[in-house]
Amino acid sequence: MVKLLLEKGADIECKNKDGRTPLSWAALNGHEASVKLLLEKGADVESKDEDGQTPLSLAAEMGHEAIAKLLV
Repeated sequence: MVKLLLEKGADIECKNKDGRTPLSWAALNGHEASVKLLLEKGADVESKDEDGQTPLSLAAEMGHEAIAKLLV
């Protein structure tokens, strides 16, 4: 789904009401394949949500170790 949205021109850095980007959301929810794709497409790993959390801090908080390693 992420690949299709990006192919159709979706904004890789759009933010939801919580200030989370697609990369933040994927990291938070453990979607490793989406994280990899978003990183390949140049997603900002330093983006912060309204609470100041980055994709890395969200992945670590949720225990998604493999994703955290991708984001380091």
